[in-house]
Amino acid sequence: MTTITRVDSHVLHVSPKTNWWFLSVTDSSGAVGWGEGSLNGWEPMLDTVCQQWRSDWLGLNLDQAQQQVRAAPASPGGLVGNTVVSAFLQAVLGLQAQHAGCAPHSIWGPVQRQVVPLYANINRATTDRSPQGFVDTALRAQALGFERFKAAPFDGLTPALCGTAQGQAKIHHGVDCMRALRDALGPQALLMVDCHWRFDEARALQTLRDLAPANLHWFECPLAETHAHWPAMRRLRQAANDQGVLLAAAETQVGMASFQTLFDEALYDVVMPDVKYCGGPSEMLRIAQRAAAHGVAFSPHNPSGPVCTWHSWQVALAAPECAMLELQFDESPMYDSLTQGVDLQPQRGALGVPQPGQYQLGLNLDLLQAHPYQAVPPGIETLLNR
Repeated sequence: MTTITRVDSHVLHVSPKTNWWFLSVTDSSGAVGWGEGSLNGWEPMLDTVCQQWRSDWLGLNLDQAQQQVRAAPASPGGLVGNTVVSAFLQAVLGLQAQHAGCAPHSIWGPVQRQVVPLYANINRATTDRSPQGFVDTALRAQALGFERFKAAPFDGLTPALCGTAQGQAKIHHGVDCMRALRDALGPQALLMVDCHWRFDEARALQTLRDLAPANLHWFECPLAETHAHWPAMRRLRQAANDQGVLLAAAETQVGMASFQTLFDEALYDVVMPDVKYCGGPSEMLRIAQRAAAHGVAFSPHNPSGPVCTWHSWQVALAAPECAMLELQFDESPMYDSLTQGVDLQPQRGALGVPQPGQYQLGLNLDLLQAHPYQAVPPGIETLLNR
């Protein structure tokens, strides 16, 4: 029986803002599976949790690993611990697929769609944060066939700043960026804005109204996703829907139970589980199935490295419904050169079904070693929750 013999963590420094954190699982046959748990600014803690739990995982067979290891919202390790678990379960699924001689999506059953639409997250590639800078990046993506775009232009805004002159200036700038994107991309493009929990209710409602000329597809993560904000979230959803806009969120939620609460409370039109946080690919698929049963759209959050793209793509192929999959556009050329054995190149803004022989995900170890860990700033989710 094939058992787990090694669990190792790896960090690749991508840019001044980004590290990609990977976990490899080696089994007794010598096969290696890969998972990703990128969480900027927390790489040393991810390594520590990986070391702590390694002894619990060594010696498990692959079926035991899938059955016994679970993400848990109440875990003392918090999001860091659940990220390591999610990466581990990605790698285990990859090993199961290797031994079955198939792509991971085939483990779950027949493919549900031949094409997974992508949207270009243009945020990290846009170093010029002016309206024209966002437009220039979006037009590069459009020239490559993308028809769906997301930006996060409210840099530096926090809920505490929203009512100040400084905060208002940041909001106006973000609105100008989104309107410029609509003008440049034309009326047919799908356009989304990511607010990264930076607003209070009053300014979120006002910004939604100010963005009406941008004809948004969705308004993402305007408020912190806490129980105290549920009434405000319902009001925001109604205001967005009245404007023909969807309300999207839930990228840092962990496990089915957390998502079930969101479905029961009817807070969002679109849920965005992230394979590196939610509990891994199989848990993401269960969330997608439950979302479909509740009439909520499923669109995986994926602003990360190529290993997350591979696993999110597999879930998107197997899910009963999948609106579209996020892709971090043009952050680094290492995105294309890191992976081996699979083809992650979009065709006209979409990914199809993996071709035979393109099932075994590997990483370029020389490239990993050439770009070792460097400290990067923590993400906005850390800054707003200190």
